[in-house]
Amino acid sequence: MKRVSQKERRALAGASSSRYNTGMAKTELVCNKKVRHDYEILDRFEAGIELRGFEVKSLRDKQCSLDGSRVIVRGGEAYLVGATIPPYQPENTPKDYDPAQNRRLLLKKKEILELAEREDKKGLTIVPTAVYNKDGKIKLEVAVVRGKKKYDKRETLKKREDKRVIEREIKKSIRL
Repeated sequence: MKRVSQKERRALAGASSSRYNTGMAKTELVCNKKVRHDYEILDRFEAGIELRGFEVKSLRDKQCSLDGSRVIVRGGEAYLVGATIPPYQPENTPKDYDPAQNRRLLLKKKEILELAEREDKKGLTIVPTAVYNKDGKIKLEVAVVRGKKKYDKRETLKKREDKRVIEREIKKSIRL
């Protein structure tokens, strides 16, 4: 009788363990929807965030606000500024905990240099667009953006409305 390893048993049983399942999908926890409306997205980066345990629990519970937050690069490191992560259990958190503290982003040196270069360009900003869970780790999607003018926002809304009207008409014609 052939001996079956634990890894093979999991594969045969179809159990999805994050340790062996490399193709795990990412689960979005928090999304900054205003970014897509207010800015033109030029480039995206994926970064890890340096967090404490209770902050991770709070993020997995989808308790976070990215409104008004941005990313700055200082001293060869990138920081998330203005994001608020409330404590998971306020009674059990340290007394000196600040929910709006700056959090260090975990990026490769090459990516940090590229972000620093883009941050110095006039009219470009680096903002977080989403926080998600990928392979059991909390990740932050960061985008290099340029602010939209008012007429650009109107144009985007008009295109979106036109697309909805066309889709409605197509559905009506299919039903008839």
